[in-house]
Order: sequence, then structure tokens, then C-alpha cells
Amino acid sequence: MEIKKPFLSIIIPVFYNELNITPLYQKLKEHILDNKDIDYELIFVDDGSKDNSYAELEKLHNINSKVKLVKLSKNFGSYTAILAGLNYAKGDCATAISADLQDSPQIIINMMEKWQQGNKVVLAVRKDREESGLQKLISNTHYKLMRKFALPNMPKGGFDCFLIDRKVIDILTAMEEKNTALIGQILWCGFKMDMIYYVRQKREIGKSRWTLSKKIKYFIDSFLSFSYFPIRAMSVVGILTSLFGFCYGGIVIFNKLFNDTVVTGWSSMM
Repeated sequence: MEIKKPFLSIIIPVFYNELNITPLYQKLKEHILDNKDIDYELIFVDDGSKDNSYAELEKLHNINSKVKLVKLSKNFGSYTAILAGLNYAKGDCATAISADLQDSPQIIINMMEKWQQGNKVVLAVRKDREESGLQKLISNTHYKLMRKFALPNMPKGGFDCFLIDRKVIDILTAMEEKNTALIGQILWCGFKMDMIYYVRQKREIGKSRWTLSKKIKYFIDSFLSFSYFPIRAMSVVGILTSLFGFCYGGIVIFNKLFNDTVVTGWSSMM
């Protein structure tokens, strides 16, 4: 009796990555695509690239029928691109990996091992990163705030790569959230979870398009989507402001009635 091989959907968002696509595909072949124990589909999502990324992807599609292409009308961001890929995924499980070669495809094999042990969510957590001190500081601060005020189960090093079971895929695609953080949704779902750890490598080819403005928007979307802190802070400020106003109004009225103190304009309004 033939044992059914696990069917893996590999989703890769692409944004100005024309130089990375061929090396990435070769690395995927080396670690995963030539693995006889795994069936797979490779879903590339072109996130509004204006270079030759899509032309390079079409070359892969022509040589490998398991390569699927999704082209978005404009740049929506990597997590929206991943979510678009999940809508097309047919696998028993799905993983997402960046196209910039900073995350080795080997981590996918490590995550699959954890998934086969019964975990519905497996996170590839960065224990370190070969990046500048400023980038590390910004990233660590973001994840520290998320852990403290929004998602206590957020790993300390944060994560971008993950592998999720079919059940989780179905829930994420049913949510139809457009302006939130996918990684927060994955943690929020509450399925049995495990982690692997790796060092994020320095980018060698091309230039990152992950700008400061995009990082700020991502942080705001994440924080407001999964934390009660902003609403509670605004409520406290509103209550204190109201109390101060009522107290001040009472003082003005008291002085007018009993001390005949005139505060021009204010006492009549009060």
C-alpha cells in the first residue's frame, strides 16, 4: 500500500526580486523540490513589481508545471501577497518564505518535521540576524511592544516564515482581513504551535523595499488590530479630561454665585 505523501504549498511574495528568483529556485530544488517524500506546489505572488520579476517567474512556470503564478494589480505588501497565495493553496499545509534569500529553504524541512508531529502552526523564529544594529533595535522594539501589549505568545525574536496546517489556512482565508498583520492572525487563532530557530542571513542580492514608512504602517496596523491598549489609553485620557472640565466648570460657577468673580465669557458658557 502506497503511503500518501504530504502535499506542501510554498508561497513566495515577489517585489523587485528579478535577480533572486533563479538562485532561490535552485536552492528550493536542492532542499525541497527534488525530495521524493514531498509533493508540492510553488506559488509565486508578484506584488506589483515594475522590474522583470514576472518575466523571470514565467520562465519557471514554463519549465515546471507545479509553479503557479499570481500577479497583483499593485503593491499591497508582503503579508497581503501571502494571503492572496493562501487563497490559491491546495496543500495539506502551507509555508511562506521571502524571495530575498535571507531565509534558507532548509527551515521549511525543519518546520515540516514539527508539523508531522501534530503541530498545526510552526514558526521559524529568528534567534539572531545578520543586519545593522539599527535594524535589530527597531525590530526588537516592535516585537517587545507586541508581546507586552498585544500578543503575549509572540516569540521574542519575531518571525516572518511559518508553516500552517490546512485548518489554519481555511480560517485565515475566511477572515478576509485586508489591513492587519497576518502573523498576528496566525498567533491569534490559538492552534497547537511549535517553533524552530535560525539566524536570518544578510541580503546579498538586490535592495530591500521594506521602507521605514511601510514598517511604521505595519506596526500601527498590528498594534491597533490586536491590542486593547490604544483604546484604553484614549478612554483614560477622555475620562480625565472630562473630570477636569467638570471640576473647572464647577469652580467657575461657584465663584460667580458666591464670590461674584466674573470670568469674562466663561461663566455664562458654563
